[in-house]
Amino acid sequence: QLVDGGRFTIWGPEAEGGWTSREEQMMLDAIEQFGFGNWEDMAAHVGASRTPQEVMEHYVSMYIHGNLGKACIPDTIPNRVTDHTCPSGGPLSPSLTTPLPPLDISVAEQQQLGYMPLRDDYEIEYDQDAETLISGLSVNYDDDDVEIELKRAHVDMYVRKLKERQRRKNIARDYNLVPAFLGKDKKEKEKALKRKITKEEKELRLKLRPLYQFMSCKEFDDLFENMHKEKMLRAKIRELQRYRRNGITKMEESAEYEAARHKREKRKENKNLAGSKRGKEDGKDGEFAAIENLPGFELLSDREKVLCSSLNLSPARYVTVKTIIIKDHLQKRQGIPSKSRLPSYLDKVLKKRILNFLTESGWISRDAS
Repeated sequence: QLVDGGRFTIWGPEAEGGWTSREEQMMLDAIEQFGFGNWEDMAAHVGASRTPQEVMEHYVSMYIHGNLGKACIPDTIPNRVTDHTCPSGGPLSPSLTTPLPPLDISVAEQQQLGYMPLRDDYEIEYDQDAETLISGLSVNYDDDDVEIELKRAHVDMYVRKLKERQRRKNIARDYNLVPAFLGKDKKEKEKALKRKITKEEKELRLKLRPLYQFMSCKEFDDLFENMHKEKMLRAKIRELQRYRRNGITKMEESAEYEAARHKREKRKENKNLAGSKRGKEDGKDGEFAAIENLPGFELLSDREKVLCSSLNLSPARYVTVKTIIIKDHLQKRQGIPSKSRLPSYLDKVLKKRILNFLTESGWISRDAS
């Protein structure tokens, strides 16, 4: 730099339009007052002769990339702060409080839900009274350390409640709970389903609903798809093991084996059908032969055996109902109110048939029946 009549003349890339000492001083005052990046305010502070672009280029070239910047700004900045927060979506992630895009619902549906789309809020939120923790807080100059820590604890509790509120909103958005409440997702679900969901899987989904808050919707659907695949693979393994036990080692032989097995089962069904027909010809019902080996069969009379066969009722159940009815009949004759309850498997038709049979057999009087 050369001193020429009170001007600092800069030789080098910025030599054109040299800066005076007054302009340099004003620029340094401006950068301290307005901060880095406010080039319009800095240019106005330096003077009308300098544009914001000139002020920026001069400061960057001389004080950042120039010798002064090289001497003051190290190449590697020590003691950098490491971000230890959880990744996006974690339990303590900062993204939990990030607002979501508004729901695409009509005005009438917004009014039904009490939804405010510009704020992504509802008139009644989860933990509606959470704001009462901090609504009455104020910082006073005479607060002692205990009071300050207490107020900080209230703020921390409030922030946790806000995170929990936002987490529940994210779960509702991920699982499309709002469209499900409005009945919009039924057709979309029917289109999206590639296979029919069984009753057992529906019951299992209901049991595992608490996992929704720990898994995304895609992860939850993948879990059930994998469980379905596991079930199919286990069934296939059992089938292959059955083939192997029967000496089949090639898939080509399995078709012949299945055809032979089908024929055997068909012959067995025909044989059972023929046996039931012979039983009818001998004066027995087809179901009569089925109850011969059941417990309590030997306790029945011939007429009771025919009754149980016609009603498709096991001997043990018939004996239970018979005992209850006769006991109630005897208590009523003695003037004692009966409190016995008939079993749930006994409907009105069975009850009427059994009462008529017991009346005709003389076990109970006709008035009681």
